[in-house]
Amino acid sequence: MKPIWIIDDDRSIRWVLEKTLTREGIPFRSFTSASEALAALESEGPPPALLSDIRMPGMSGLDLLRIVKERHPQTPVIIMTAYSDLESAVAAFQGGAFEYLPKPFDVDQAVELIRRTLNETAPRNGAHEPAQLTPEILGQAPSMQEVFRAIGRLSQSHTTVLITGESGSGKELVARALHRHSPRKSAPFIAINTAAIPRDLLESELFGHERGAFTGAQTQRRGRFEQADGGTLFLDEIGDMSTELQTRLLRVLSDGHFYRVGGHMPIKANVRIIAATHQDLETRVKQGLFREDLFHRLNVIRLRLPPLRERREDIPLLVRHFLQKSAQELGGEPKRLSDAALRYLSDLEFSGNVRQLENLCHWITVMAPGQQVEIADLPAELRDAPLARQTGMYWETALAQEVDRLLGNGASELHQKLLRIFERTLIARALAFTGGRRIEAAQILGIGRNTITRKIQELDPDPADGNSSP
Repeated sequence: MKPIWIIDDDRSIRWVLEKTLTREGIPFRSFTSASEALAALESEGPPPALLSDIRMPGMSGLDLLRIVKERHPQTPVIIMTAYSDLESAVAAFQGGAFEYLPKPFDVDQAVELIRRTLNETAPRNGAHEPAQLTPEILGQAPSMQEVFRAIGRLSQSHTTVLITGESGSGKELVARALHRHSPRKSAPFIAINTAAIPRDLLESELFGHERGAFTGAQTQRRGRFEQADGGTLFLDEIGDMSTELQTRLLRVLSDGHFYRVGGHMPIKANVRIIAATHQDLETRVKQGLFREDLFHRLNVIRLRLPPLRERREDIPLLVRHFLQKSAQELGGEPKRLSDAALRYLSDLEFSGNVRQLENLCHWITVMAPGQQVEIADLPAELRDAPLARQTGMYWETALAQEVDRLLGNGASELHQKLLRIFERTLIARALAFTGGRRIEAAQILGIGRNTITRKIQELDPDPADGNSSP
């Protein structure tokens, strides 16, 4: 088998991939720049697969992707990047990438992806130069990367999408991104919150009305379906829609036509529907509150947006972005959070999700006394808020972040290293809790007296046990 190509200016990333591929018996060849790989492409032809970083000095990975797909469209390309944003994901997929791999990555996942890439024989479509995009959604957490991938894969589609997620998690932002990166991007994007409009007015809002259709209808009015003609209609909080309107919406989705209120002429509905809800629609279907046939019409592609508590690693990134945004709006310098304040925010639950965090950053910009923001400068209700560590989630998140960091730095033998740290910490804290009494500490930990004695000698935990009781 011909070697696959690795293109990355980061020596540590190349080292990790080279060691992993050697272990797996997959031949490879490494390049430090896209131009170096391009020269080899011209003289030797394409490899069976290619992994390229997205941002490198000189030619970018996206430029290389475009050239490879123009000259060798059947060559699968995996784009790697430490800049895990929506624009990179969309640009990669629009450029014809086979997959998008955010750094730091799990090496086993990378190997699985490479093997799947090597088995790929079907050509990818849509090889054209990616558009220059501006930031719109931020997120480096794996759950957000899945959202970015989905938006990228849907970028050439008119498919109906159902977005689920808690209030404040950014459902409308994702809907706008789906529209912006779709074939309908030059047509209108019309959003309507179906829960915010009185039930007796919602039908007219959606479908419009004829003059004289009801008291007060003095002129003809185009509804949101007509306003969104050729574009996208975003129906937010679709789970709160009345059953009567659910029936009318189902009819539109079924035959592609609708009538204005009081009208008799059918109007063609050339719109893409994106719906969103914070509710569990399957449960509402079982309760008879939502039509099952409408649910299946809407649930063609489902995107789940994670709550902020499931993507805590994104909080520092979001805080910096929102502080910068608020400073620009108010014409001042952006505030800076101390490390302690940032760690404190990263531990909070944020029941209002990203919207609550954005509002907090605006509050900090206006109300915090200095440029450096400490925990004491935060709103009183947040200083008294329950922390994530009280739910037992904090240490798992911190562990996951540390593993990602070590993998990204090319570390090896992580199991033994981290297991040693874990055991040392566990025994040290148990001994501190019991005042150095080993038998009691062993009982608490559920291990034998001989075991804890041996572990203390092997691990040499911090607390001095010279005065500890037997």
